[in-house]
Amino acid sequence: MKSILTVLIITHLFLSFGQRNSTFSLLEAKEYALKNHLKIANSDLEYNKAIHQKKQYLAAGMPEANIMGSFNQYLNLPVQVLPASFINPNAPEDQVIAFRAGTEFSSGASLQVNQLLFDGSYFVGIEASKLLINLQNIQKSRSREDVLFSVIEAYHIAAVAQVNLAFADSIYQLTSTLENKQQKFLDLGLLEQEELDQMRYAVLSAKNVYENAELQYKNTLALLKYSMNFPQDSSIQMSNDMQDLDLQASQIALGSIEDNSLLPLLQTQIQLSACNVKNKKAGFLPSISAYFQQSYNAYRTSFDFFQDKPWYSQTNWGLQMKIPVFSSGKGTAVLKQSQIQLLQDENNFQMTKHGLKLQEAQLKNNLEVSIKKRALQEENILLAEKIYKNALSKEKIGNGNNVVVTQKLNQVMIAQAEYTASLIAIYRTKIELDKLYNKLNLN
Repeated sequence: MKSILTVLIITHLFLSFGQRNSTFSLLEAKEYALKNHLKIANSDLEYNKAIHQKKQYLAAGMPEANIMGSFNQYLNLPVQVLPASFINPNAPEDQVIAFRAGTEFSSGASLQVNQLLFDGSYFVGIEASKLLINLQNIQKSRSREDVLFSVIEAYHIAAVAQVNLAFADSIYQLTSTLENKQQKFLDLGLLEQEELDQMRYAVLSAKNVYENAELQYKNTLALLKYSMNFPQDSSIQMSNDMQDLDLQASQIALGSIEDNSLLPLLQTQIQLSACNVKNKKAGFLPSISAYFQQSYNAYRTSFDFFQDKPWYSQTNWGLQMKIPVFSSGKGTAVLKQSQIQLLQDENNFQMTKHGLKLQEAQLKNNLEVSIKKRALQEENILLAEKIYKNALSKEKIGNGNNVVVTQKLNQVMIAQAEYTASLIAIYRTKIELDKLYNKLNLN
């Protein structure tokens, strides 16, 4: 009995936990997405990869040690050739003596240490690796920004679809109720079949609009789940209503395009291109490295390397210098290309700023028009709904016309669609402005 009770309690807690987590405010939806979205996880991984790339570049200037071993067996000993006069001074000058020299088996082991002393490209690479980390850090912020934008937009669309669904349902219920009453009038002989058929057509139209609204609402919830990286097979509900969202949407963020997250990204790209120019110039400078090597070699006529026989040691160290002298103009051509790329990046930065200013002007104009349009559409839909309800009331008392009812119904649906579109336009324009000013956040 105790075990059954324990199972029931755990099940209840599990279900309660699931229910709590399936209802999200806009803030909670954004928090969930930031913690669970794979796009953010990938941007974090790219940032960590950039950190390890910097370590890789740093390691190139540190000492590098390698232990090498070798074993050789000559199936045929190498042939050595000497002039015969080397042994017999009286031998003809063109006569040679060939003989095999060496041992069948040989083995060696060596330790070699290399150290880079100077290379201009190395120092440029360190600078570039720091910029790469900065670049990935900016990309992390932009990934968060993209996720927040998607979540906010999807939440707004789903909220509008929910309101649209409720409206379509109310219209369908009103029309369906009148049809039921007219069916009774037909049974009493107070109404012709044609009029009832016309009303039935209006009901089916209202039902079709309702079902389409229901489908749109389900699809917007699926889009919201996707934007949050929430499981599609789990249910989700929104706790913020239109009044809450309207209040948030009315808080228009003030800012400047100088705060746009794309600009530091392009500035970092310019710095990376400048580093590339430095790197190409460094290719004309000499590079210097040092090495140290300690080796041991053994030569045997039979495979007895593990016996107490001598190994011959050799120790040496040295410096290596590489001085570029002539590359047939290849180095100069590569340098010119990197300089041209730097100029292109600088031009792209300026063009992007001009584009952002244009976008700012367009968004402000669109927002102003959308707010005015919404006010008109809000008044329009209230009027259309009032006219439709009046038409239904007249039909109830026998003074109406079912054809007029159908016309008014279509008028209401058109007004509702335009009102819905005006809501979505306001919300999207608002968050696009927020994104333009880099103001998207959890608040």
